Amino acid sequence: MKYKVVGHQYRNDQCLVCGWDNPLSLGLEFWELENGELATLANLKPGHQSYPGRAHGGIISALLDELIGRAVCLEEPACWGVTVDLAIKYKKPVPLEQTIVAVGRVTRNRSRMFEGSGEIYLPDGTLLASAEGRYMKLPVDKIVESETPISDMNWRMLDVENAPEYIELPY
Repeated sequence: MKYKVVGHQYRNDQCLVCGWDNPLSLGLEFWELENGELATLANLKPGHQSYPGRAHGGIISALLDELIGRAVCLEEPACWGVTVDLAIKYKKPVPLEQTIVAVGRVTRNRSRMFEGSGEIYLPDGTLLASAEGRYMKLPVDKIVESETPISDMNWRMLDVENAPEYIELPY
């Protein structure tokens, strides 16, 4: 089913998952969907492999962790999720150099913690990996040990004019 993209999330220049100025980064954009979920489209490169042609499990974990941890921002834009625990189920190999779609959501939201889940799919709907996690909610000034305001830490939106109008999810 196609879901309308209704928002976009900030990226940081050096983030391993979303960084635009980090040569090791996955370089992902995060799109807020009309159904209250967060999605990203990824095309993993050979440098993200474990066995030839397959994404490394740690890369898969990082992608799902980032996606679920960011999902709380849909409900609480000033909130940041810090991982408490994360359980991954690897169903099938995640291919390299092929578009995959990942989606995440908050499943339980409490005052100081939230729980979420996420999945990675092929465009044909094949489930590749899933995750469930618990996250502590913290304001950025409790996470980042710096006197520099977040607005000066290279957090910004890129490529918003190239946002997809819709993202197709297999459910």
